Amino acid sequence: MKTLPFKQSTLAAALSTLLIAPLSSAVFAQQSAGTDTEKIEKITITTSTRSAKAVDKIPGAITVISPEEIADKMKLTQDATAILTATVPGYSEASQNMASNGETLRGRVALRLFDGVPQTIPLRDGNRTSTFTDMSIVERIEVINGPSAAEGIGASGGIINYLSKTPKKMGNEISVTTQYETQWKEDSGGWKLGFNVAHKEDAYDLLVATASSDRGMEWDANSRRVGMGQSGSTNDSESKNIFAKLGINFGTNAAQRLTASASHFLIRGKGNYIESLGSRATGLTDTSIRGNPPGGQTEFNEFNQSILAYKHSELLGGALNITTYRADQHTRFLSASNDAGKQDPLFAPLGTLVEASETMSQKKGVKSNWSTDQLAGVKDLELNAGVDVVEDTAQQKLALTNRVWVPPMTYKSRAPFAQLSYSAGPVTVSGGVRHEGGELNVNDYTTVYANNRAQVKGGNLEYSASLPNLGVVLRLPQGWSAFASYSKGFTLPNVGIPLRNVNKPGQSVAGMFSDLQAVISDNKEIGATWRTGSGYISASAYRSYSELGASIAGNTTINDYVLTRKPVEIKGYELSGEYSFNKALKVNALYSHLNGMTSTAQAVPGQPLPTMNLELNANDISPNKLNAAVTWKYSELGNLRLGSMTLFNLDTNIGKPQEEHAKGYTLFDLSVNYDLKKYGNVSLGIDNLLNKYYLLSFSSHDLFQNYFAGRGRKITLSHNIKF
Repeated sequence: MKTLPFKQSTLAAALSTLLIAPLSSAVFAQQSAGTDTEKIEKITITTSTRSAKAVDKIPGAITVISPEEIADKMKLTQDATAILTATVPGYSEASQNMASNGETLRGRVALRLFDGVPQTIPLRDGNRTSTFTDMSIVERIEVINGPSAAEGIGASGGIINYLSKTPKKMGNEISVTTQYETQWKEDSGGWKLGFNVAHKEDAYDLLVATASSDRGMEWDANSRRVGMGQSGSTNDSESKNIFAKLGINFGTNAAQRLTASASHFLIRGKGNYIESLGSRATGLTDTSIRGNPPGGQTEFNEFNQSILAYKHSELLGGALNITTYRADQHTRFLSASNDAGKQDPLFAPLGTLVEASETMSQKKGVKSNWSTDQLAGVKDLELNAGVDVVEDTAQQKLALTNRVWVPPMTYKSRAPFAQLSYSAGPVTVSGGVRHEGGELNVNDYTTVYANNRAQVKGGNLEYSASLPNLGVVLRLPQGWSAFASYSKGFTLPNVGIPLRNVNKPGQSVAGMFSDLQAVISDNKEIGATWRTGSGYISASAYRSYSELGASIAGNTTINDYVLTRKPVEIKGYELSGEYSFNKALKVNALYSHLNGMTSTAQAVPGQPLPTMNLELNANDISPNKLNAAVTWKYSELGNLRLGSMTLFNLDTNIGKPQEEHAKGYTLFDLSVNYDLKKYGNVSLGIDNLLNKYYLLSFSSHDLFQNYFAGRGRKITLSHNIKF
């Protein structure tokens, strides 16, 4: 794979040179609050260990995105994944769409959680689970880079856990947020209005929040509307979010806590535009023109979730956590009148049927663990053990004619786990295992007309895998530390794709087991960090390998996606850092480098693995990325932040039929904030400051209507006031 740097402007080169010195958040989390040693050592996370644990004792690359970082990025755009692109080294560019096509973490799909509850639909991943809540209720985001079995299936690339806010200030606090954005085009205006009401006493706390948004169209830097996308767009859409969380503390020393929360999120297209395809041959990207979607049906994401969590922090010398949850997800993709795969002469003459597909998923489960930091009375000998039980059901239907496209699938799992950790002076050693024991059930079903109405015999498939992890952290003199780790991740492939593509009689679910085997990935990683009172530099290198990967490819013969099962190897390294010159001036930067290999041949069970002779493209892995930012506190009441993101050229499989080229680019953004004291805080954000024209990297891989230019310059004015 050749990775050639994009020719940057003089300003881009100067800024990159200035900020390259303080080069991930391996071991130690990024924090906007500063890099004071005591502050870093007190940072704890819960995602990787299922109990609060200091990051300097966790052997792995971890990013903690702080409230300040979230707020800064939301002043530039309502794009919820843009914050990940900006702050997480191995995260790819944001899709700028309702779908998350091309968005990966270290070249693999990440498991997204909201307060620990999975938002991903592994049984039928429609790439629609990156837009599931309003970011105004998110306090912080914990990102575990690399395969992990800590939270069950789905984390082949890592875990991204969005944690909701909890009231911290005694008494009442009301927060009102207003926002307006525009590109100075006729239909580019958008607005947002949000209310958060918080109340806290010793015994309980309550948060109620609601937000509404209305988005206009987005335009590229050449003054053309960007494409809507086959899977749906956040452009020309409206959304609403309702969230409530109640926490009650009780018992001796208030050691017990009961937390109940419920959330509802809906984003829906307004239906004022339709897709107009461009031409890769001429370089004309997809765009949008005024018109109503065929059939009048618009795309949407709807997420409903409820959680009841119990914690006892003084039970038998440890802490008990039990969480029960239910999450319902419903998504619709854009309707179309020319999709051959959805035609049926029983409903309309071939070529005339208008159809839209919808996916539905329901999760319910119980997560439990007990942890102690003094097992058997031994100080710093930690045990964390528990069991997770989950039932995940998913299906996909052709909504306008009420036909089954992907039959109902149910995955039931029981997963016990145990994790030990021991710290002796400067060394922390940890290890554990999680056993994933699950069963997939599919009833008999019949495929659609385009697949010959094939009758398929259902059945049960059993999955069983023990997933170990092992790691060591060494804290060295003069601010140095190092770690090494090994872990396995487990997920199911996109089961719905091969099920709906059956087109021959006499097939059965059991007969498709080779396509439906689990994806088990191995991750080996080393890293080091150096800290001073003014900043830090951190680095990590890793290798992720799976004998049987799972990826989606477009097939023009059947005009649908197909699931490919091939070995996958991804290698990479990440660098990041931060340096404060004084209390007023701070710089930070990150860099990530990935290489990915797979095969042109499918893996066949029982036979030697095929040769790794094909490079992964920009739809699977992110081009090398360099992000940098300068923050200047120009007064006690205001600050200014200038940021940049450079994605480098990615040229893959040169000289082969699969040759592709993703052209790199550099974008700048600027935000200026000022505190008006009792009148609130006002900010001005400018995304794509220099109005750079660029193509989204994943567009280089032709995957059905995904030839998109990125958004041009956008201005956002925000105001927040608290009472």
